[in-house]
Amino acid sequence: MNSKYLDLLAQKYDSEEKVVTEIINLKAILNLPKGTEHFVSDLHGEYQAFQHVLRNGSGKVKEKIADLFEEELSAEEMNEFATLVYYPEEKIKLIKNAFDNDQELEHWYIQMIDRMLKLISYASSKYTRSKLRKALPDPFVYVVEELLYKTEDFTNKEPYYNKIVQQIISLGQADKLIIGLSYTTQRLVVDHLHVVGDIYDRGPEPDKIMETLINYHSVDIQWGNHDVLWIGAFAGSKVCLANIIRICARYNNLEIIEDVYGINLRPLLNLAEKYYEDNPSFRPKIETEDKPSALEREQITKIHQAIAIIQFKLESSIIKRRPYFNMSERLLLEKMDQDNHEITIHGKTYPLENTCFQAVDPDAPDQLLEEEEQVIEKLLFSVQHSEKLARHMKFLMKKGSLYLKYNGNLLIHGCIPLDEEGNMEKMTIENKTYAGRELLDIFEHYLRQAFAHPEETDDLATDMVWYLWTGEYSSLFGKREMTTFERYFISDKETHKERKNPYYHLRENEEMCRRILEEFDLNPDQGHIINGHTPIKEIDGENPIKANGKMIVIDGGFSKAYQSTTGIAGYTLLFNSYGMQLVAHKQFNSKEEVLRNGADVLSVKRLVDKELERKKVLETNVGEELLQEIYILNSLMEYRYMK
Repeated sequence: MNSKYLDLLAQKYDSEEKVVTEIINLKAILNLPKGTEHFVSDLHGEYQAFQHVLRNGSGKVKEKIADLFEEELSAEEMNEFATLVYYPEEKIKLIKNAFDNDQELEHWYIQMIDRMLKLISYASSKYTRSKLRKALPDPFVYVVEELLYKTEDFTNKEPYYNKIVQQIISLGQADKLIIGLSYTTQRLVVDHLHVVGDIYDRGPEPDKIMETLINYHSVDIQWGNHDVLWIGAFAGSKVCLANIIRICARYNNLEIIEDVYGINLRPLLNLAEKYYEDNPSFRPKIETEDKPSALEREQITKIHQAIAIIQFKLESSIIKRRPYFNMSERLLLEKMDQDNHEITIHGKTYPLENTCFQAVDPDAPDQLLEEEEQVIEKLLFSVQHSEKLARHMKFLMKKGSLYLKYNGNLLIHGCIPLDEEGNMEKMTIENKTYAGRELLDIFEHYLRQAFAHPEETDDLATDMVWYLWTGEYSSLFGKREMTTFERYFISDKETHKERKNPYYHLRENEEMCRRILEEFDLNPDQGHIINGHTPIKEIDGENPIKANGKMIVIDGGFSKAYQSTTGIAGYTLLFNSYGMQLVAHKQFNSKEEVLRNGADVLSVKRLVDKELERKKVLETNVGEELLQEIYILNSLMEYRYMK
């Protein structure tokens, strides 16, 4: 060990006893059961559904309540108590309104505080006291610790404990205590959260999801294609910016752009009003009860057209300056015959419908009008100067990655690009060829480079972020081509089809999954691939557990736009010291319904993998870090105290 480093460390551990105590503590922690990991994916702005899944720990809170109180409480009482843990502020208000007098309320407070303490004691049984203390509500740490660690064997202190609870109630602090204990329970039930991609787009409140994650106690994120689109826009990619505005217009979510992130859309609206009319292909998909007025719908439709045309022009420019993207077939503006309203794609000619090419020069179709150039520059300036968006994107970069190796599993949103024979597909970038893990690493390198230099708007790194959104060999896109243009302007649905990468049928094969795990230096006997991105159509009998349990797909459709085809409202995965369980979720209607009826939105849990021996912290990523700390502390002992 470097002697200067050890000298610095000795300032913290300035006695032999402190070093020994810490080594004992860390070695003891290695023998605790591993904490529960919670995996979610493809949230797509559905904040309310995500909040419910987060608060109930995909059923873990209810499970622990049942373990503790099954003999004591009825099913209805357990549901009531679980709802109190999920939504304490709202549930307390409802319950207080139902009581006739203060004595009844006081009795309820005493009963609930007692149950909360028992639940916390049970949920924290595999944690150290130090970790529990950090999870307790700050104003009540002292009194909660006193109540948690009371002994039932002796009656000497019974009046003391009773007085603590009575004083909490008489001083008007019972509500705050119960609320704090509820959030402590939620935190203890799930030790670590994995978000396997796609926080953004389609749903109405991705910003609230981001705020929740920023304040969550332990989380990592594997970027999805929609997340990378937003990162790209902030990093200076005009075409990524055009895409996010187009998608928000398509799903009637422009409020996210303008009201939430403070990006001024007025210049874009002025351009749209000048060049575009109503157009059925560009009317917004209405997914909420808050429908726009006729005027608002017309404005959204015009904005949708204006930004789509800007997007197509910007894409053409990138395709031409990056020939190794191999996307010349997507130069669709050049393939149009505007006079005859038709286009030739893959040797076949199709009529164009619902066109809006007023701002497209047939002689220079990818050339932005001066007005369009000014609009996209203003939009980019506004995006890059949004304080809230900057905070969210910086958090995405800090906690995110394209893939993650965690506790022996590979977490990835999209795919590992493969050919039909199961070989890792190769991509040549700047005369160097990459495949498999190396390809994903170079993609992430360019994304981080683009984010670090947002002033560069046409460099390779920025173009590569857009490629991640739409390129054939992108691990996030996972298809041969994105047919956005065709869906707007060609009625023949054959042209709308997007051919998936062979990965999506090869992942059904156990041997293929084992090879992928080996590619990432993971043990194929123990590891799993945990995947998002493609909704599982449970309604058609599709199984999310594939390849003899080696592949687990957890995108079941949080997004309401998918639920009619998936038949459910999302999968989540739990991995504790006993093994893995997959949970399917029914459609989440509202928090109010849960508060009224105590109903959860869970269906049957499916066992994915059961540990033969209970897994300990020693066998986890955290365990590896603790072993390194122990090694360093032993080195400090030898260097300073055992000479």
